Amino acid sequence: MLLTVISFLASCSPRLTPFTKDLQVENDWSESELKEIQFYLSRDIVLYRSAKNSDAKIEDGKIRMVDGRKVEEVVIESGTPGVMVFSPKDNRIAVSFEEGSDKRFLMFGPSPKYGDKYVLLAKEWKKRKGEVTYEGKTYYTNAESAYAALMVDLKKHKRTKVKSRYPKGRKI
Repeated sequence: MLLTVISFLASCSPRLTPFTKDLQVENDWSESELKEIQFYLSRDIVLYRSAKNSDAKIEDGKIRMVDGRKVEEVVIESGTPGVMVFSPKDNRIAVSFEEGSDKRFLMFGPSPKYGDKYVLLAKEWKKRKGEVTYEGKTYYTNAESAYAALMVDLKKHKRTKVKSRYPKGRKI
């Protein structure tokens, strides 16, 4: 009985596949269609920045002390669902993982080094640290976040619609 319940639950859970450039090209998804796709994060992304006294009232992020400094931290965990908010150019999509503001997004794009998976993009990766813009502010993230990829549930998006016709032929 327990095995049956586990099998049923496993069949209901999403089977996530990396979102890649090939997948995008193969399906020829428009920007409006991409906005209807539920994306998921493959691994944790931790964003941090020095918090000024004027930033002491943080609503969604956390404030913690690092080496005697106040640091604002935003942790987006693996498996967090997100939606595309816009695409500034080809092979770039802005994905938001938070409710409340379309300014809370991260940029993703295909990485040839990572099998053309859409991974987190930064303005610059330097000395195991990346610089990203989040909610209009500059944040930093560790190099591990560079491997955070977008995932999709292909089972939901691979539903094929077939429109069939059966001509009877033509006669003279």
